[in-house]
Amino acid sequence: MTTFVLVSGGYTGGWIWQEVADHLRAAGHRAHPVTLTGMGDRRHLSGPGTDLNTHIEDVAQVLDHLGAGEPGEAGETVLVAHCYGAYPALGAADREPSRLARLVYVDAGLPADGVSVLDALPDPSVPDRLRRRAQEHGDGWRLPPPAFEETDIWGSLDGISQEGLERLARFAAPQPLATLTQPVRLTGATAALPATGIFCTKNVTSTAALRALVDSGDPRFAAFTDPRYGFFDLDTGHWPMLSCPGELADLLLRAAAGEGERLGAHA
Repeated sequence: MTTFVLVSGGYTGGWIWQEVADHLRAAGHRAHPVTLTGMGDRRHLSGPGTDLNTHIEDVAQVLDHLGAGEPGEAGETVLVAHCYGAYPALGAADREPSRLARLVYVDAGLPADGVSVLDALPDPSVPDRLRRRAQEHGDGWRLPPPAFEETDIWGSLDGISQEGLERLARFAAPQPLATLTQPVRLTGATAALPATGIFCTKNVTSTAALRALVDSGDPRFAAFTDPRYGFFDLDTGHWPMLSCPGELADLLLRAAAGEGERLGAHA
């Protein structure tokens, strides 16, 4: 039996993993969606001091209270992160990686030490826009959920049903700005952990695109040829837990089993 700890992306909460968690439990595993401070049904706990370290502590506390890291359990825990959730998830994993069997990134970038979420955005105009929005509409410290038309923030919504979009609009919560501006601090302690990337191909990239970068010889991507890293594609938008939760759950189970395409091997 594997324990899946599921960390959601920006503006959302543990509620977004409901169908995925149901599939994982039906397959005989444990699933624990995480609701970060100020998000989902914990939105009332948000404040100007809610920052990335707050969210890292949220994930770390969930792992601690699951008993992860106890004898016989460390090899059974898989930490799954979607989008923004990669920052608090990796920050928590960095504290004690021995408690985890694998990291899984769902349509998420790989955080780098000393870099914040806003620092990592490819479009330099977006951070300024978000800071202005916080000043004008969020008391200077929080970001109201953007309109769905702002796909540079939401990512592709492809595949989400009308009911799913209505849930997303209803339950989306303001994001504390400091969770996006505070740099993550990493020691590199997770470097030896197996990891899996799941790309949503109707959003930004795919396994084939990453393989092309690896094959280009750019040393920045050479690490992805490590056999500990596996990759999957989902033909959907950025929110597979809403658009195809069963398929996502199946890939999480395969990731936990060590499956996935290896970029160091060519057909």
